[in-house]
Amino acid sequence: MQLLWPSASPDADLAGLYRTPQEPWLRLNFVSSLDGAGHVDGKSEPLSGPADKRVFGVLRMLCDALLVGAGTVREENYHALRLDEKRRAWRVEHGMSEYPTLVIVSARCDLDPRHRVFAEAPVRPIVVTRSHASPGPLAEVADIVSAGSDEVDLAAAVAQLRARGLRQILSEGGPRLFGSLTAAGLVDELCLTLSPLLAGPGADRITTGAPLDGPQSLTLRHVLLDEGLLLLRYSR
Repeated sequence: MQLLWPSASPDADLAGLYRTPQEPWLRLNFVSSLDGAGHVDGKSEPLSGPADKRVFGVLRMLCDALLVGAGTVREENYHALRLDEKRRAWRVEHGMSEYPTLVIVSARCDLDPRHRVFAEAPVRPIVVTRSHASPGPLAEVADIVSAGSDEVDLAAAVAQLRARGLRQILSEGGPRLFGSLTAAGLVDELCLTLSPLLAGPGADRITTGAPLDGPQSLTLRHVLLDEGLLLLRYSR
């Protein structure tokens, strides 16, 4: 893996490259094809590669909470949020909990409490939902955070997460959550892997939802290259 910009020297210190400010921070991590597709046949896996997976693991190591939509948990067949021994040790050495907390946004609370993200979780997950939703059996396997009535109020939800000490938040999507976080003005950073593939017409973009009032500007922080994959980091 080579750091193309701001230096031409190889740099394997990914934790250093992706460290965030000490202030509360919300980062998105996505992969896209060259023609803008967020998936191939409904899965993001075909767009990925070893370098993308390596950064994926580092970003999970650095966060306090991993925020994902319920649809992404189902469609991508999410595993419980676990880290290897080396990354757990790194977190402990840096004053963090051994594992980050998985936070799932589900307006209808229609998740199976037997799903492995709950059953195999090393840390009790959180489900963010509306105040009108009934968590039912999910309350037995996850903490329930209510924010908003007709729809999930993501700004209020993020404020509640930060009040719990979950200041560094990473989101892996999906596209609707990406769009909603952007519309709410909550996005501090986007890590985007550009895959050297043409997915063709029909595939959804990495973001969807209601139009924004106007574009939101981010600044390029670094560019990594590995076997045709470009790994881009942008932040406010």
